[in-house]
Amino acid sequence: MNPLLSVRDLTLLYGPEKGCQGVSFDLYPGEVLGIVGESGSGKSTLLSVLSGRNTPDTGKVTYHCPRQGRVELYGASEAQRRSLLRTEWGFVEQNPRDGLRMNVSAGANIGERLMAQGVRHYGQLRQAGLEWLTQVEIDPARIDDLPRTFSGGMQQRLQLARNLVSSPRLMFMDEPTGGLDVSVQAHLLDLLRGLVRELQLAVVIVTHDLAVARLLADRLMVMRRSRVVEAGLTDQVLDDPQHEYSQLLVSSVLQP
Repeated sequence: MNPLLSVRDLTLLYGPEKGCQGVSFDLYPGEVLGIVGESGSGKSTLLSVLSGRNTPDTGKVTYHCPRQGRVELYGASEAQRRSLLRTEWGFVEQNPRDGLRMNVSAGANIGERLMAQGVRHYGQLRQAGLEWLTQVEIDPARIDDLPRTFSGGMQQRLQLARNLVSSPRLMFMDEPTGGLDVSVQAHLLDLLRGLVRELQLAVVIVTHDLAVARLLADRLMVMRRSRVVEAGLTDQVLDDPQHEYSQLLVSSVLQP
């Protein structure tokens, strides 16, 4: 199987050990890669570079796209990168208010990505909205309600629907359960795990919560001071960490 995403020697530094540097990995279809580490370790910077939001100092991100062939992300035009984010990729923000349009209806939020792909038939757009609200366990009767009338957990599920309606192959997630209470987190995690498996999504997820990483990720990368200090299968890294920082992280001596 060929990798979906190939990353080589990716570096973006804002200062000494601030950002990410020397990161390389391959991500395969249907695989979930977790990036963990304490605050300031560089994991969010890495996610922003991987998803085309920030330009690296050095390194390559190559996406193997069935529609466009091999795409060198930072050799592509801005229009190509925007097209990837609207079609092949999705991005789930930690705060759903950053990933939703709060002043248009839930249905319009879902339909917007389809419209960006050229769908204009109102009936098709509305049907997709109804189907995806059901899929993320939101009452489809709320299709015309504004997201600002939803709870935090519902907003996050709506953000998922907004991203998944266009059938992306790759999702980036930045602390998707952050800021939610424990019971809402558990519900969202169950939903996420089911959707990832059902849709065979490749996912890069940043989290400081090792329980979230264990539940969702097939592989983990542990970051400290802008570098990946350990990488491997999730259970191996969490049950038998080799690097002293990973050992401290797993034993919760370090606080996120």
